[in-house]
Amino acid sequence: MIGAELCKRLLTMAIVLLGVSLLTYGLVFVTPGDPARTILTQQMGGQAPSQDAVDQFRAENGLDDPFIVQYARWMGNALQGDLGQSYYSDRSVSDMIVQRLPNTIALAVASMLVALVIALPAGIASASNPGSRTDYAAQIGSLIGVSMPNFWLGYLLIIVCALRLNLFPVAGAAGPKHLVLPSLTLGSGMAAVIARLVRTAMLDVLDDAYIQAARSKGLRERIIVYKHALRNALVPVVTIIGLQLSYVLNGAVVIEVVFQRPGLGTLLVDAIFARDYPVVQGVTLLIGVIFVLVNFAVDLTYSRLDPRIDLGGEHT
Repeated sequence: MIGAELCKRLLTMAIVLLGVSLLTYGLVFVTPGDPARTILTQQMGGQAPSQDAVDQFRAENGLDDPFIVQYARWMGNALQGDLGQSYYSDRSVSDMIVQRLPNTIALAVASMLVALVIALPAGIASASNPGSRTDYAAQIGSLIGVSMPNFWLGYLLIIVCALRLNLFPVAGAAGPKHLVLPSLTLGSGMAAVIARLVRTAMLDVLDDAYIQAARSKGLRERIIVYKHALRNALVPVVTIIGLQLSYVLNGAVVIEVVFQRPGLGTLLVDAIFARDYPVVQGVTLLIGVIFVLVNFAVDLTYSRLDPRIDLGGEHT
């Protein structure tokens, strides 16, 4: 039964990825602007290329072929691990992604750690003391965190912590200190969302009959909260953490630009402005794959936290 559900889920993942790749390639295909003319103009230092040069570029890169032919060729190569060559640098797209990916992964992991370190204690403390000053402080902090745009917080941290106090570098990815401000910027927004959900989930669980029974037996409140309530409250929290992991990749595009961090985000933005379509398609496909894998991992985590939930998403 579990094997059948796994096969069903893997088939669904394959269909979703096929749809993502088709949509991505289609959107890039219909984007205004001629990549051949744009790339040649950049390579010639701003001078307009001749029509012969443009035609030659388009022929060499298969840009004159129909959409379905271009897509089938690109997908066939992608399935073999070949994402093509960059129009601009003539480098392998796979190599460019491999070079930038560690910086984005480091940012994503650090941001999620920041979010969890802030959100879990804040959400648990808030739910354990509803109506208290701690509860109000946590809720106000969450509201500010949700309302504050990431790029605005990023520039604020740069001005205060980097330029005024000189505590951290402004830009780059040369070491751990370069990771502090970007991860704080990206993690604070996620912390606000997760903290609110942890509070709501904990309040629901703490009202359950088995929790009241545990209290009537004289168990210490700390044991009730951390041993009996938190595990059940984490089931809906895992969902939002999975969604927030996807949000990390979207947010990383903005944060990496703000902090000039050489990751997938800056690679994607630079490729879009340069009309470097193979890079755009390769990075977007990778992000789509990560989204699907994260959702699959979230489903698996459900069944571990609550054995009543099978891989089909139903309670048994």
